[in-house]
Amino acid sequence: MQDQTLTCIDCGKQFTWTVGEQQFYKDKGFSNPPSRCPEDRAKRKAANMGMGQRKDYPITCSNCGKQDTVPFEPKGDKPVLCRDCFKKQRMGA
Repeated sequence: MQDQTLTCIDCGKQFTWTVGEQQFYKDKGFSNPPSRCPEDRAKRKAANMGMGQRKDYPITCSNCGKQDTVPFEPKGDKPVLCRDCFKKQRMGA
């Protein structure tokens, strides 16, 4: 085996598939070389795992009036707290 130069199907950039990586693929039983460069493989993996998919929604705290964000869409039927008030409430203070 020797290093191979491959072309990424996503960005078109050339990347090197090293002998060590080839051995790893062989050990795992993979028969095809990677079709994406390491950067695009990482992006795709992150997208598949849902990383970076979180959307924050702006709110005004129902308790103190402070502006903040929450990781869910407030429906308006329940009070929504800022991070500080939420922590205080959970701690029983």
